[in-house]
Parts: sequence; structure tokens; C-alpha cells
Amino acid sequence: MSIFNRWVVNPGEVALEYRDGTLARVLTPGAHRTSRRSVYVRVDTRDRIVHVAPQEVLTADGVPVRVSLAIQLAVVDAVRYAEQSDDPTAVVYLAAQVALRTACAGVQAEELVGRTDAFDADALTAAAVAAGESVGLAVRAVTIRDVILPHEIRSAAMDLITAKARGQAKLEAARAETAALRSLANAGRLLDAHPALAQLRLVQEVPYGAKVVLAVGGADTAAADD
Repeated sequence: MSIFNRWVVNPGEVALEYRDGTLARVLTPGAHRTSRRSVYVRVDTRDRIVHVAPQEVLTADGVPVRVSLAIQLAVVDAVRYAEQSDDPTAVVYLAAQVALRTACAGVQAEELVGRTDAFDADALTAAAVAAGESVGLAVRAVTIRDVILPHEIRSAAMDLITAKARGQAKLEAARAETAALRSLANAGRLLDAHPALAQLRLVQEVPYGAKVVLAVGGADTAAADD
């Protein structure tokens, strides 16, 4: 009986062949002749997203906020990934958590209202990258997904936004009223300077079918109904 088998490594993964506890080969995608005396470990090398659950951290002014992250990473060194840690992803996870606490301690709570870019994302990424390299992982990106502020701060921020919106609306209404009054004043001065124009404007405003009586040179002239 042959001691060899045919083993297929799928795209997006590699396999590590161990013989007598020692790494013998790294098998790339394709078909391989394998030994029954060896142990094989498959390693997925495709990009994946690791979600860091919301962490409660304190801002520089002592306000507790909840922040969640998403880490995009992939295995680039399958040997190190399999041999350095029993949970390589957790190593990156922990590094990102610690960096997040440090980043949050450098910002005020008001800076986080409606924003996720107040944190130093480069510092978070650098910490995750360094941790990933130690366990054979390449960290592509660290993204801040959500920043959840306490209810009191969210309510205060909403009140401030509402007050600003109301103030802006009142300001626009006052500007419109001022413009209208200015226009009326200009029209009044124009009519005072040109009485004939005032009479013409008065005739234009007379309802259809009404009788208009004009005094020309001291005499009354009756106009027929329209």
C-alpha cells in the first residue's frame, strides 16, 4: 500500500506540512502528493474583517463613550501565523483596543459629536500593524465605525443644533422683512417724486369694473365702467 495521498490546496489558502513536529513544506494552491505520516494545517490567506465590539473609553474630560472598530487584515506569513500564537487575531484585537483608549484620552467629548474622525486613526492603524506583523498578519486598515455618546450629551447637542436652526430661521425672516421694508421705502420716495406715477399705480390697483374719477386741471372727469 502506498504511503502517499493526493491533497488539494484551494485558492485563497496555503497548507503547512509538519513531519515529526517539524515544518517540512508550505503548500501553495494546487494538488500535492502528501504523506500519511505528516500533519497538515490549512491557513486561510484571504482578506477578512474583524469587528471590535463597542468599547467604553474615557475622553480627556472624563466622559465615557462607546467606540467600535473594524479591522481589515489578512495572513501574509502562514508559518508565523500558525506557530506564534494560538489566537493571532486576538493579538491584533487587543493592540487596537489599547490604542483606542490612548486615542480617546486625547480628545474632548464635544469634539466627538457627530464625528468619527476626531481620533488619530493613524495611531490606531500603526498599533494594529505592529501587532499583526508579530503573528504573520498584515493589517490593511483600521476603521472607526461608531462613536456612541451618553444620552445627556446627545440631547444637549440636539438642543444646540435646534437652537442654531431656529436662530438662523429668525435671522433669515428678519432679513427678508428688512428687505421688504427697504423696498417699500424706496417705492414711497419714487411715488412722492412722481405724482403721475402714483396715480397710474392707483388706477392699476382699482378692481375690474370699478368707476374711476380723475381730477385734471381742477375739473372732474368721469371714466366709463371698464
